[in-house]
Amino acid sequence: MNRSKPWLILFVACMLILASCNQQQGQQGEESRQKRQETQQQQDDQKNQTEQRNQKRTPDLAGGKEKEVREPHPLSLADLRQKYPSTFVLNGPSNKRQVALTFDDGPDLEYTPQILDVLKQYNVKATFFVVGNRAEAHPEIVRRMHREGHEIANHTYSHPHLIKVDDVTFQREVRQTDGILRPLIGYSPKLFRPPYGDVTEDQIKWLSSQNYTIVNWNVDSLDWKGLSQDQVSVNVLSHVFPGSIILQHSAGGKGEDLSGTVKALPEIIQKLRADGVQFVTTSELLNLPRSR
Repeated sequence: MNRSKPWLILFVACMLILASCNQQQGQQGEESRQKRQETQQQQDDQKNQTEQRNQKRTPDLAGGKEKEVREPHPLSLADLRQKYPSTFVLNGPSNKRQVALTFDDGPDLEYTPQILDVLKQYNVKATFFVVGNRAEAHPEIVRRMHREGHEIANHTYSHPHLIKVDDVTFQREVRQTDGILRPLIGYSPKLFRPPYGDVTEDQIKWLSSQNYTIVNWNVDSLDWKGLSQDQVSVNVLSHVFPGSIILQHSAGGKGEDLSGTVKALPEIIQKLRADGVQFVTTSELLNLPRSR
């Protein structure tokens, strides 16, 4: 009996070692399975984030970047302004020390929120001429504009160069944008700004028949050229006077840099306020109801 004990002890030890190995393998297998699950979850999360970013992508401007399309036609636009003074406006009355800050081409996820942050910081209300398909892509930002007291206006659905489109396309661009904005802000905007500032006489007549006021500008920041903070500030402050409608952008074409606008905005606000100038919405400047 005593001789069999070492063999028994050895057998028990082997069984314990084998059981321990099986347990370790089981634990390793479980850890491996958990790691695979975590890796798969990370991959799924990354895929979902990519899909969300793609869904939130800001649509490009159908007519092209401002700097690629802008061809000033001061004489022809001045003629139209003179012919339709109550429908096509460039500025407000100069008898009050008021100006309107206007921002085109938004919303986007990069520059529009930064501009809204600055305006909120200084308690300034502005007018945003929004592009319909971008409002469709970023409705939460349009709601924020409205919630914070800014005026929303129509800048077409896809930002085409209107002098190159037919009447059916033009009217659809305006109506489609109105249909997107109305549920978001609770009213139908009756201010309209043509992309690139270009509009035809027939388009003016149709807009007038629909009770729109066409609003261009008389102070151009030229921020669409990708200018620096100092350049944007100089372009605005050296040309502004009571009644001015100031053009800036809260979004641009693909790759356009509007950081100069964001950085210049506090200086513009501070210097004009120090000079006794009041910031109002475009409708307030023109003494028009916000929705008609």
